[in-house]
Amino acid sequence: MPEIHEVMWTEKYRPKTLDEIVDQHEIVDRLKRFAKERSMPNCLFAGPPGNGKTTAALCLAKDLYGQEYHKNYLELNASDERGIDVVRTTIKDFARTISMADAPFKILVLDEADNMTTDAQQALRRTMEMYTNTCRFILACNYFSKIIEPIQSRCAFFRFAPLKPDDIKARVKYICGIEKVGITPKGMDALIYAGGGDLRRVINTLQAASAVGGTVDDEVVYRISGRVSPKELKEMLKKALSGDFNSAREDTVKLMVTYGLSGLDVVKQIHRELLGLELEERRKLQLIEVIGEAEYRLLEGGSDEVQLNALLAKISLIGSKG
Repeated sequence: MPEIHEVMWTEKYRPKTLDEIVDQHEIVDRLKRFAKERSMPNCLFAGPPGNGKTTAALCLAKDLYGQEYHKNYLELNASDERGIDVVRTTIKDFARTISMADAPFKILVLDEADNMTTDAQQALRRTMEMYTNTCRFILACNYFSKIIEPIQSRCAFFRFAPLKPDDIKARVKYICGIEKVGITPKGMDALIYAGGGDLRRVINTLQAASAVGGTVDDEVVYRISGRVSPKELKEMLKKALSGDFNSAREDTVKLMVTYGLSGLDVVKQIHRELLGLELEERRKLQLIEVIGEAEYRLLEGGSDEVQLNALLAKISLIGSKG
């Protein structure tokens, strides 16, 4: 029987201090200065998912307040609590009370703040002004352009870069060593590929793959993560580009059934693999254009089967014109 993991590894192996955060050296140095000086502005953390934005905010709070950080720290997920009523009640009630620690302010984190409605952001702007003496706000988002300009101007900006593959590998090896999980080199490469720079996704996939039992290899990782093996996808693309539409179509259907993918998943992976193929620039541009059109039609509610067949047909036509 495979071992049952009671604790999510993303929480178990979450950095506990700012010193444990990797690959964000400039940001960590600035946050350490805030903790040392017991003073900080409102902050806007922006960057791809799974690269340490929320963790950095939590580590800053622990460095500021110590073990009693939870009395002066509140984290809300703005994608769930994104309406104006939350700003007028929960946020305002927390922000208006004084800090119970040495630091003269509390910290309120709004995770996924780019999902807040415009009205809620407008209300938040006023709240940030009114309670600047008792509370500091940290807004974490994936797309800072979705944050209104007045809030951007009230915050110090921190751009979190995607994590480097070597740093992700080091963390995976560390976790595998503690949890006694075996992983093959191809399995490690598959984890990096499936994660796409998102360490949270990598760790979740690793935990799920380890629960299957035995050594974690690339086959298990691709099956768990819902990704097609790049090798299989490239073979399908080569068939389509050579004009063998029927074989490419059969391979695509087989991949969707084997890995349980939607048409949109397949289109996104085709785009990812296409960029790495050795093709002349003109053909690659034509292919990117037809892939973009297929994605748009799928997002608008088009049939997976019809749109994928149409995409493969266009790829075959472009390839045959070579």
